[in-house]
Amino acid sequence: MNVPRIVAIVGGAGFVALGLWAMFDPRSFFEAVALFEPYNQHLLQDIGAFQVGLGIVLLLAGLSGRADGLTVALIGVGVAATLHTVSHLVGRDLGGVPGRDIPVFAVIAAILLMAGGSRWRYVRAATR
Repeated sequence: MNVPRIVAIVGGAGFVALGLWAMFDPRSFFEAVALFEPYNQHLLQDIGAFQVGLGIVLLLAGLSGRADGLTVALIGVGVAATLHTVSHLVGRDLGGVPGRDIPVFAVIAAILLMAGGSRWRYVRAATR
């Protein structure tokens, strides 16, 4: 395994871990890492969602020998968009327009993940 792959895997794991922490325990994350006043639960959860997506991009790129850039991007951003939807579901009482935002974010996430899955299958079939 070469150095760039190792950096991608280690970095990806770090992004995923920190992102999940920010998403699922934003108060603890704020107190330990993100000491920028004022505390904003929803912002930290959204940041966590997109950190996880960045980590997934790095992990897919580092671990998969068959995934191309488009596949990696679609799946990584799709995961981030899915977790962003979860953030809005959890924090629906914190602002925004939940009746509009949540369905729109969910559709965007689904489209990205379906496109990424389709591309993954296409690339795998083409490299056999």
